[in-house]
Amino acid sequence: MNAQKKTVDILKQYDVGTKFSYLPVLPKASVLIPLFVRSGELHTLMTRRSTRLKTSPGEVCFPGGKRDPGDRDDVDTALREAEEEIGLPADEVQVVCTLFPIINKSGLLVTPVVGFIDESFRPSPNPAEVSAVFAVPLDFFTSEKDHYAAHGAGGMMGPLHSFYFVDPDSGSRYQIWGLTAMFAILVAALALRKKTEFDVGFDSEDPFSFFQQSLHRRISKL
Repeated sequence: MNAQKKTVDILKQYDVGTKFSYLPVLPKASVLIPLFVRSGELHTLMTRRSTRLKTSPGEVCFPGGKRDPGDRDDVDTALREAEEEIGLPADEVQVVCTLFPIINKSGLLVTPVVGFIDESFRPSPNPAEVSAVFAVPLDFFTSEKDHYAAHGAGGMMGPLHSFYFVDPDSGSRYQIWGLTAMFAILVAALALRKKTEFDVGFDSEDPFSFFQQSLHRRISKL
């Protein structure tokens, strides 16, 4: 079985589907976590936001944004945003699953959508939104080497994770932290079936209860 098919089979087991449909109506957003195989290893694409943006300028994130009225669901939002931001056509994404949503610091319910893209895809970033696009090996997010954590930050359940990644292609150094880091860790731990070298804050074999409790805790404070 090749790496992509194996990963698809694993991640589909964690597809949340409509499990969180009981939540109160909240403003929604989605991100696309694009996976691809390079030299037999799983990688993901990440972006750095333009410094001209009013919200989180210069921060690293996955392609994504707020739901538009015309979006049918979380997947629609993630695919539309990815095409707008990095020129990734929706029909070139093999959507695998949606994972556990998290309420961000602005009160948005953010849902990660995981999909596979072809390794040959070359991004065309929209300079108004994105200043850089880079690839990170997925197992980077399981290693202690470039990982830092703060506990009790922002009232979060579990640690606030941060990574420092140097892109071997450009030499640029990126800080990957907060919600983006949590999503990257989650996908890496599930897809690779690999225990992280640091305290991740949730059980990677049964993460559902942690994220459900985290959601309920945040909703109670809204």
